[in-house]
This record gives sequence, structure tokens and C-alpha cells, in this order.
Amino acid sequence: MRTLIENLEFVLTVDKADTVLTGASVVIDGERIADVAPAPVIASRYSRDSFDRIVDGSRYGMTPGFVDSHVHLSETLSRAVFPDCLATRAWVFHWAKPFYASVTGEDEVCGATLGMAEMLRCGTTCFLDMGAQNDVKGVVAAIDKIGMRGITGRHAADVRPDVIPPSWTEEMMAHHFFPDHTTALAALERTVKDFDGAGGGRVRVWCNIEGKEPCSLELHVGARALAEKLGVGTTYHLATSIEEAHVCERKHGHWPISRIARHGGLASNLVIAHCVAVQDEEVGLMADAGTKVAFCPATAVKLAKGATRIGKYPEMMDAGMDVGLGTDGVSAGGTMNLMRQLYMVAGMFKDSRMDSTLVGARKALRMATIEGAQALGWADEIGSIEKGKRADFVLFDLDHFEWVPYGDPLQAVVYSSSPASIAQTWVNGRALYANGCVATVDEKALHVEARRRAADVVRRAGLVMGATPVTTTTYD
Repeated sequence: MRTLIENLEFVLTVDKADTVLTGASVVIDGERIADVAPAPVIASRYSRDSFDRIVDGSRYGMTPGFVDSHVHLSETLSRAVFPDCLATRAWVFHWAKPFYASVTGEDEVCGATLGMAEMLRCGTTCFLDMGAQNDVKGVVAAIDKIGMRGITGRHAADVRPDVIPPSWTEEMMAHHFFPDHTTALAALERTVKDFDGAGGGRVRVWCNIEGKEPCSLELHVGARALAEKLGVGTTYHLATSIEEAHVCERKHGHWPISRIARHGGLASNLVIAHCVAVQDEEVGLMADAGTKVAFCPATAVKLAKGATRIGKYPEMMDAGMDVGLGTDGVSAGGTMNLMRQLYMVAGMFKDSRMDSTLVGARKALRMATIEGAQALGWADEIGSIEKGKRADFVLFDLDHFEWVPYGDPLQAVVYSSSPASIAQTWVNGRALYANGCVATVDEKALHVEARRRAADVVRRAGLVMGATPVTTTTYD
């Protein structure tokens, strides 16, 4: 099918020159953008009879679809369950692990579907998911069914703590930990071979692991090497907090990034999630290796990671690193709304360093689109509005109060708008979100199921405000 979206008020192309077109038209041929230019130019190139569908874009503005560089689909049923007085390690070891251990395969698919529906409503068209805890096949099928573009994998960890937290059961640990890194890597390889390329290529599978203390050095380094052998990527959590950095230094003599670098673990097919506790020289190590970073501003704020105090994100950007944006899981960051991350990253370093030139709207939008796509190894097909790329984009309703009036569309997208003014989200030439609903899922029935399953998971996990610990010495 050939579609013409004509007379768009603006198109933020996010190409190499960050071209902004006004009064523009976009031609979509099947799954790809066939042309983008000022409306009179498109009108001179194509007969209107050559289009199967013509859309009036006169009250719309277009951006590329947003790319979420770090998300936990399996966490979606935990929204607002964990308290907001937790630092990272207590959050993980006393709340997240019991929750994940109580999620069944059916729960996981329900939560993943719910999360993707939320992402589509928020303009996200592609994501990097940390991986399924139970049912990789089911999650892959859910991505395919809803129509999104995404990367997932199989969760892997191989190091149990010396002192087991009171809330951990033997059943939970058997579920969560592989006996060793060799067994874990074999499972990751099978997962990639079984599912990579599903959904007509919209679904990719990587060699993802949990990272940090629950993973051995051999698993960190081995996952990256295995990914290279298989021609895919890997992602894991590392340098997520100053506490993690201090534990790593006490046990191994180095901060997390340096430790991995010393053993050849950094490379261009690695996306490090969070990466907040970083020393100046480690920025150079990552930049030289081509390593990517997924920054999750909302999680940093909620879990007191210190991104604006110790984080080196502006330095990473100055070093030429690809730094994408992530929402993380809903209990960590609160939402799968990547536009919230856009707003935060554009201004948080301006404020903390009292330098109004840092990051800003242009860079924030690039982080959420083309640089996220580069981090995911998908920039040849997505991340910008250009001829030949996949038709993944967002249409904003410019009659919405957030846009009345506006001057610079770039600033309006980043600082003024929200998902409330998103009219449509397209993936692969299809409007997956339009007219106030996600086209490929029964959201009302999904919400009923999600509420029921979430309550059951929390009950099975035994997570109780005031009873479950909010501090930890696990892995110390």
C-alpha cells in the first residue's frame, strides 16, 4: 500500500543535519518511507491517483518513533508496588528478585503486552528489553502480535550470594540462577538461534544477562564474546550505583567498568544499562571500545543513583559515545513514558552543573531516536525520517492544548508536549496507535487480566510495605 501524509506542519527528521521541514509531505510505500520533502515538491513528483490512501497532515507534526534503550517488560505488573525509599541494591535484592521469581510465564506475557501497549501510546516504536525470566517464546510472540519492533532475550545470572536474604527461597534461586557461566551461555546461544529474526525481522534476540554482582566475570565477558560470535548484541546492568562500585572495588580492586575493561569485556556490541558510577578515565575506556550506554533518568531520580552528582553522561556525549534513553521497569522508573526521560535529560544537567548549554532539546531528541537506534544496531533502518528507512514515526495533534500556540517545534516536543498530544504511532508502515486505542490488542480485557495477575504475583512474592527490608548487605 502506498500512503501520502501531506501538508504536515513540521517534520523533525533527526537526520545528520537535524533538518526541520515545514509544510512537508511524506510518502510511505509499504513498510518504508519512500520520500520526504516540502509538500509542493512531493506534489510535483507523484500523481494523487498513485496513492492508495491520502492523510491530511495539516494539523499534525511528525517525529521519528522513540527508541527505548533499556526496559524490563517482565516488570510491568509491579507498578507502584515497591516503596520509594529504596536505594538500588535493596530495591533489587529484597523487592525485585522475589517479584520476578513469582511471575509465571503467563504473567510475563500479559505484563509484556501491557507494557508495549503503554509504549505505543507514548510514541515508542522500538525497545531493548532485558529479557524474559520465564517464557521467551511467549514474549517474542507478543512482540510480533502487537506489531512493535524490539530486542529481547533470556535473563541470565550465575552467582548466588554467600548469605541468602531471608525472603529468598531455594525454589526462587533455582529459578533465577544458572549453576555456572557455561550453562548460562549455552542457554543464551540456544535462545538467539531459536528466536532472532522473528516477526519478519522486527524481533531481534541478544545475549542479555543481568550483570553486576549476580553475574560472574566469566559471564559478563563471555556474553559479549558469544554475542559477537552470533552477530548480535548484549546488554547488562553495570556501575548502577556508588554502592555497587565500592563493593566491586573492595572485592576486586577496581570499579565495575575498569574491571570489565581489564578483561577485554568492552566492545561496540555492548549496551551498559545505567552506568552511573563511572570514573573519568573509564569514559575513555568505553569510548575507545565503542561501548554504548542506556541512561534512565527517572530511575536515577527515584532510586537516588546520583546521576547529576557523580554521573559522567555529558562527558560520555562529548567523547562521542552513543547514549540512549531508557524507561527501565515501571517499579524503577514509574512509567514506560520515554517522553518523560526526554524532558528530564534535556534539563537535569543544565541545572545540576548550572550550565544552560548542556544537553538541551536537540541532543535529548537524538538520544531518544537516532542515537538510541545506533545503540541498538538498528540505525540503518530506524531513528530518523529519511528516504528508505522504515516507516516508524509519531504524529502529534497540534490542536491539543500543549501545542497552542508554539514557536520552535523541537522545543515544544521536548519541553511542552507529552503523550497526551500523540495522535498516532506508526511502526513498519502501520498505525498501531490511533483514534485513542492500540489497534492490535483488546486493551480493556488486557487491563482486567493485568490487575488480577499483578495482585496474585505480589501476594505470592510476599512483598509487604513495612515488612520487606529496605536496606541490604547482600553480596557485600
